[in-house]
Amino acid sequence: MAQGRLGGGVTALKNTYPSNPSPSKAAEKKKSKWACARSRRRRLILLLLRLRVQHSCIPSASYPYTTANMLYLVGLGLSDETDITVKGLEVVKKASRVYLEAYTSILLVDKAILESYYGREVVIADREMVESNSDEILRDAQTVDVAFLVVGDPFGATTHTDLVLRARELAIPVSTVPNASIMSGIGATGLQLYNFGQTVSMVFFLDNWKPASFYDRIRENRSIGLHTLVLLDIKVKEQSLENMARGRKIYEPPRYMTVGQCAAQMLEIEEEKGEGVYGPDSLAVGAARVGGKTEKFVAGTLKELCDTDDILGGPLHSMVLLGRRAHELERDYIREFAFNQETFDKSWEADCGKQ
Repeated sequence: MAQGRLGGGVTALKNTYPSNPSPSKAAEKKKSKWACARSRRRRLILLLLRLRVQHSCIPSASYPYTTANMLYLVGLGLSDETDITVKGLEVVKKASRVYLEAYTSILLVDKAILESYYGREVVIADREMVESNSDEILRDAQTVDVAFLVVGDPFGATTHTDLVLRARELAIPVSTVPNASIMSGIGATGLQLYNFGQTVSMVFFLDNWKPASFYDRIRENRSIGLHTLVLLDIKVKEQSLENMARGRKIYEPPRYMTVGQCAAQMLEIEEEKGEGVYGPDSLAVGAARVGGKTEKFVAGTLKELCDTDDILGGPLHSMVLLGRRAHELERDYIREFAFNQETFDKSWEADCGKQ
């Protein structure tokens, strides 16, 4: 009986599963399977192509050639008309309007030379236009290309960030074309960029107004041995307080702070503070027209730099206060343009290479 039950079970199993399909049915099944796979691949390829086309229409902040019209912020570099990048020049040539921001910094050439090189009319955008009448700059930027030219790098001043934010509020696409700025160009002094701390600005002092907020940042940089880049004041198309109060559109002559004036004001504030952050014998480097054909550097004590304006020449000037972590290679480099190498060596030995 046991054998019979086993035999019966085997018979039942045989009846449960169908017999192997014929060769023709197997081939048809395999063919159908491959057809489904090809169909899925085809649909996937079409989907990828569709996504690629859609992505190519999205405006890019890093590449200026898109299907949308927009506002372009174009960096011009530090020196003259030839410092513009190839990408920046192509943007300028195709833009409907071209503005030049001309109050946070200046190029070493005038507007006529720029227009001749670009082959385009350039509209000067002064402080009043950029800060109070930006609607004119952004006009029709949804339908035409507008180029806003900035000396140095487009985001070297907070004013330009504000312009971008206003454009975003109006749903205007924005693209930037970067370039060299004083932040990178100051490396031409031979001072290593990663040895710099916070950058500060020095403004012209008045008899009743001597802002010293920069001093705290200089002290912080000094405490950790880092250099401080000091950007010097520029007064272009500025009004006196009296003319502003009377509503008179009378502008003062342009003024550009010199290294000598900056060094003198630094020592004046140091004397008032009395904290010994930088004194008359502290080393600094004066820089003029960085990136230009006539760039000039002078290294010396702050007291010496007060009398170096004739050596440095015309604007624009910048100054670097040396930090204690200065490297020997930096010393060897800047010593070549020291105002007085003997004084330089003494001040270096007393103050630098200590951290």
